[in-house]
Amino acid sequence: MFKKLFKKTPSEEAIVAPISGKVVKLEEVPDPTFSEKMMGEGLAIEPTSGKVVSPVKGKIVQVFPTKHAVGIETEQGTELLIHIGLETVGMEGDGFEGHVEVNDKVGIGDPLVSFDLEKVQEKAASTVSPIVVTNGQADDRIEHTEETDVEAGETPVFTYYPS
Repeated sequence: MFKKLFKKTPSEEAIVAPISGKVVKLEEVPDPTFSEKMMGEGLAIEPTSGKVVSPVKGKIVQVFPTKHAVGIETEQGTELLIHIGLETVGMEGDGFEGHVEVNDKVGIGDPLVSFDLEKVQEKAASTVSPIVVTNGQADDRIEHTEETDVEAGETPVFTYYPS
């Protein structure tokens, strides 16, 4: 009870693009887990390259064994999931190379995963890659970018306002 009472309320956080490409609204992602926001609020990117970088300063909290997804906790405690493509877990890591491990500290632009974009286009349901806040609350707010084309590690894609 006291932990929640004295908990510091985090302030807004700017999240930059982890992947270069075209911004896609989460509601337009062809997978209900993401489009219906079951995993959380965010957006997606249709990648133009096979390089994923850290969108924030924080710590790696999860690297899927197949390297198709990475979880990061920001310094303020916001948890982000970067999911490369849709139904890529079935590729069993083929075409993915991880550059981080759980508990690694990362800064904006640090390499997380490299992937073979052509292989993902060929073998996965889609290359669209969601980026979602997985520990958000119902009254949190996200302000999306006006940008349509984004550069990994540089272009802000959304600002997260925790409650």
